[in-house]
Amino acid sequence: MFDLTSRDIMYLPGVGPQRAAVLNKELSLHSLHDLLYYFPYKYVDRSRLYYIHEIDGNMPYIQLKGEILSFETFGEGRQRRLVAHFSDGTGVVDLVWFQGIKYLLGRYKVHTEYIVFGKPTVFNGRINVAHPDINPAEGLVLSNMGMQPYYNTTERMKRGGLNSHALEKLTTNLFALLKEPLPETLPAWMVEKHHLMSLDESLRNIHFPRTPELLRRAQYRLKFEELFYVQLGILRYAKDRIQKYHGFVFSRVGEAFNTFYSRHLPFELTGAQKRVIKEIRRDMGSGRQMNRLLQGDVGSGKTLVALMSMLIALDNGYQTCLMAPTEILATQHCETIRQFLGDMPIRVELLTGSVKGKKREAILKGVTLGEVHILIGTHAVLEDTVNFASLGMVVIDEQHRFGVAQRAKLWGKNTRPPHVLVMTATPIPRTLAMTLYGDLDVSVIDELPPGRKPIRTIHQFDNRRASLYASIRSQIEDGRQVYIVYPLIQESEKMDIKNLEEGYEHICAEFPEYKVSKVHGKMKPADKDAEMQRFVTGETQIMVATTVIEVGVNVPNASVMVIENAERFGLSQLHQLRGRVGRGADQSYCILVTGYKLTEETRKRIEIMVNSNDGFEIAEADLKLRGPGDLEGTQQSGIAFDLKIADIARDGQLLQFVREIAQGVIDADPAENRPENAVLWSQLRALRKTNVNWAAIS
Repeated sequence: MFDLTSRDIMYLPGVGPQRAAVLNKELSLHSLHDLLYYFPYKYVDRSRLYYIHEIDGNMPYIQLKGEILSFETFGEGRQRRLVAHFSDGTGVVDLVWFQGIKYLLGRYKVHTEYIVFGKPTVFNGRINVAHPDINPAEGLVLSNMGMQPYYNTTERMKRGGLNSHALEKLTTNLFALLKEPLPETLPAWMVEKHHLMSLDESLRNIHFPRTPELLRRAQYRLKFEELFYVQLGILRYAKDRIQKYHGFVFSRVGEAFNTFYSRHLPFELTGAQKRVIKEIRRDMGSGRQMNRLLQGDVGSGKTLVALMSMLIALDNGYQTCLMAPTEILATQHCETIRQFLGDMPIRVELLTGSVKGKKREAILKGVTLGEVHILIGTHAVLEDTVNFASLGMVVIDEQHRFGVAQRAKLWGKNTRPPHVLVMTATPIPRTLAMTLYGDLDVSVIDELPPGRKPIRTIHQFDNRRASLYASIRSQIEDGRQVYIVYPLIQESEKMDIKNLEEGYEHICAEFPEYKVSKVHGKMKPADKDAEMQRFVTGETQIMVATTVIEVGVNVPNASVMVIENAERFGLSQLHQLRGRVGRGADQSYCILVTGYKLTEETRKRIEIMVNSNDGFEIAEADLKLRGPGDLEGTQQSGIAFDLKIADIARDGQLLQFVREIAQGVIDADPAENRPENAVLWSQLRALRKTNVNWAAIS
């Protein structure tokens, strides 16, 4: 059979050079294989028609046959909508459109028979179908259509006549070329053992399923395969790395650690902190290179755990390094660690872009000679001029802000790669962590230090400003500080958001007796840092900002976080922002301000925030609500795989299941030479070439 991956899509009947150029550009479809794996996003059971009197608001997509009785338009400007009253003689439904009104009125005629397809909902006691598909009735043949596939297309494609229906035709032409079954990509024993549909059947049924049951089986097989190879790649890569890189063995816990533990520990460690330190100690003494992800909510005491791990490295005669994403955060880490260590004879230095001249030279010399024990810095620590005498451990804070290439550069600082501890305050749901950081061992700090009060979260509508400002005023009078966060900087025409600039002026006018700072992403870094610093030192009482404050600065005195237009933020983002307050012993508040008009999803989000302080619970909920694509860090994680059908949020159980199967394969066939697995290893090699850059996961 000819190779689908090398056959250009241009030569498929019905495509040609022009269409091929559009498919290349808009959907990245270059070969016949790409088209085969471009799956429909929904299916319509076109094997039956419904009557209007049968439908209610809980049904999935339905198909109706009838005519438009009349058109009506409602509302003005952006609120304008077109309603068509549609009837089949058994009842009436409203077809609703919010865009393209002029075009629709020209296209669809009253008293002409149409097939309408869409999802019914109930609004004000009437059945509505928003933005339905409408086709002339005469072309419909019911019985043989079965489940009709629908493909995602772009506006540009639609203009060139490449709509969903055209893609369906092209896929039909492709299957007509395939004279024999497609070769299997999973070993025969696996297909049999797990009762999987064959690859050939799965691909035919994913595009043109005869029944919902066949569609479900095809989806299961293709998801299984996709997630299985992702996990096999990760686990195999992790195994290779363990074999290739032997870590430094930190066999002793000596003076630095013990002195700190007995004399300088600021408070009793929580059970979670003790557990994590034990896990880190075990890794460092095992002889393999540690690669651990430390997750913990904002304020859970990750820095203290990182410092104690660094002291173990010092006790074994090695230097350590801590990398933070911004200068202000690096400075804060440096101050915190110096404070923790007190008068201990440990040299801690800060290296950022603004450290220049003689001071910089002295630090670099100290690092090269091994006199600097702990180096803290931003990306500046990656520069070629920074040469360690013996780097044994690296701590990376706020992982998602560092690209993979930057992490890889740290490896090169040594003949043997150092132990790595990656810290994040963005809780990552377990299923996502298994995929993004599949080769990292995960530790979690899931309890707050004693004395910390949980932050109270309140939802307030924006017409109750007077009481909001009164409570802000009373907090400042008690000597506390306040953050006010806005979603955007410049007013976008389409969004009626209270612009930051306006907000800033409004707050200055509202609180003339207090000093107000302003921070946003368009400011120069030096100005931004200076404003932040004013707030940190208590010179300003109110900080008006965009989300730039999400990662970062610790202001124990800040006890109120007001988030304007909270409906525009994702859950993880809201949780990150909320974590900026509550650093001190006082009761802290997070106030989510929204308008009255909220969608169901937004209402859910706000509810979750008000009811939960648990970052993991929130991250799980976020993943379910938004899908993994939007989660911070997924793009920077270095995994370049592109999931075509599986969904990490929804297929968490399957992910777990295939991971165990993949681990079983690696354990049973470590040399990768069993004949029954030949197809499996060759498929993995082929995938590595095309869509997954495993080497990038570090």
